[in-house]
Amino acid sequence: MNGEKKFRDMRKSNTDKKIAGVCGGLGEYTPLVSWMWRVVFLLALCLGGLGFFVYIVFWICMPEAE
Repeated sequence: MNGEKKFRDMRKSNTDKKIAGVCGGLGEYTPLVSWMWRVVFLLALCLGGLGFFVYIVFWICMPEAE
């Protein structure tokens, strides 16, 4: 349990951000780096628009980094 990251610890990034810091925060929290998250959201946007809505939800729900 010491090395595990908790879902509630996920935050937007202050240092790795292009728009809101969502992909940077996901990159810090998960094994995928931030540019890969940007590609995932871009592909999801192109393949039906779901990526836009998911990004907005993360933007609203993820707390700011300290």
